[in-house]
Amino acid sequence: MVGNITMLVQKYSGLFLEGMGYTLLLALITVTFGTVLGTLVALAKMGKFKVLSFLATAYIEIMRGTPLLLQLYLFYFLVPQMLPWEPSKFTCVCTALVLNATAYVSEIIRAGIQAVDPGQMEAARSLGLNTSQAMKKVILPQALKNILPALGNEFVTDIKETSLASTFFLGDLMTTFRTLNGALYLTLEPLIIVGIIYFLLTFTLSKLIAVFERRMASND
Repeated sequence: MVGNITMLVQKYSGLFLEGMGYTLLLALITVTFGTVLGTLVALAKMGKFKVLSFLATAYIEIMRGTPLLLQLYLFYFLVPQMLPWEPSKFTCVCTALVLNATAYVSEIIRAGIQAVDPGQMEAARSLGLNTSQAMKKVILPQALKNILPALGNEFVTDIKETSLASTFFLGDLMTTFRTLNGALYLTLEPLIIVGIIYFLLTFTLSKLIAVFERRMASND
């Protein structure tokens, strides 16, 4: 086993690095666009318009209440039928990952906003700011200290969830495992290497997030 692992690292290190790159790219796209859309969904859910609030709530419940793998398959087959052109597998999978993350990120942002003292909004309104101005200039800056660490944890989660993209052979780490498994008839060895890479990625990010949280706490 050790000999096979050494051989794989020496001979296929480029393939593992490529898989790691795809994994990080998928996770980065997911958390970036998920944050943008999640902010809009959170504001819609908290807003005064009941229809938008209902739609945002329904969206969150549906996306959080169904398996991600089901969503991946659904968007893989649904998106091409909705567009006048044939989107790539990468586009379909990214769409599903982003929309799934949007539901979770929206709840992170909503919780962060609600953690801010309600008196802050009242004080901002008393100074002549409207609701959107108060949210932008007063509430959101204070909510960031609660939101950013949670978004970091969401990024770690997204890294692990991208493994489901291997179902569609996108080139991520688990696709690397499946490629080597099919070509070399080795199962355990490439799986161990992929597992180590996942662990190093998530462990390193978790430690960086912990350092960031301590610095934010020390600045309070």
